[in-house]
Amino acid sequence: MQTEEDFRDFILNGHLHYIPNIAIDCAIFGYQKHQLRLLLIRHRNMNRWSLPGGHVKRTEKLEEAAYRNVKIRTGLKNLFLQQFKTFGGPDRMKFDRFDKKKWTEITGLPSWEGNWLMDQTVTVGFYAVTDFSETVLQSDISIGECAWHDLANLPPLEFDHEDIVRDALHAMRLHLYHYPIGLNLLPEKFTLSEIHALYETLLEKKLDISNFPKKLITLGLLKKLDEKRSIGAHRSPHLYSFDKVRYELALKEGLVLS
Repeated sequence: MQTEEDFRDFILNGHLHYIPNIAIDCAIFGYQKHQLRLLLIRHRNMNRWSLPGGHVKRTEKLEEAAYRNVKIRTGLKNLFLQQFKTFGGPDRMKFDRFDKKKWTEITGLPSWEGNWLMDQTVTVGFYAVTDFSETVLQSDISIGECAWHDLANLPPLEFDHEDIVRDALHAMRLHLYHYPIGLNLLPEKFTLSEIHALYETLLEKKLDISNFPKKLITLGLLKKLDEKRSIGAHRSPHLYSFDKVRYELALKEGLVLS
């Protein structure tokens, strides 16, 4: 939505193009240099931050809605995107901090009573993981701010989004043992120390520096290159890359990394 007219039309007639009472919310985790962040948005006229998401078009699948919303906010496509849970508590959409009078003034609508957006909504949770330095964050007429936040210091969130973030993080960490999520989080060529640091950051736990990378090599996910990186006197570790054929197969069929 790029204009006020688009926004008003969505509020008044969105139920004609979107499925009422069903939405998606995306926990987009960003990684770089041992830092893990979460992408949050703040809607106009709402004080707290929330996860990016939106309603599902009548013409699209749930996954298509999730990919569309991720691309709108980050500028990226083809991320590893995983559905993890549905949230449908009867009191999850509390609008006690929603100033209906002010919104009525902004939009020119006669009333919000009975509007399709005010009804109880079930949301399907997805998560994605990306290198946050490669994103181009975008807001629009309904979103006042869009920004990365340190995962260890998140602000208070709207609705039940703190529950969604907690469950998304838990799901992501479980899936790390079954899916190789790191392809888009590392440079094309990397050291074993770099992939070790990635997994330690995502899992928030210490991993054996010698045994953990060997498991990835044993599974055939990593290829040792005939190149080294010079990082100081007498320190030139070998470089590795993902075997993309084995990587794509592992994303489809899964693996066991323990």
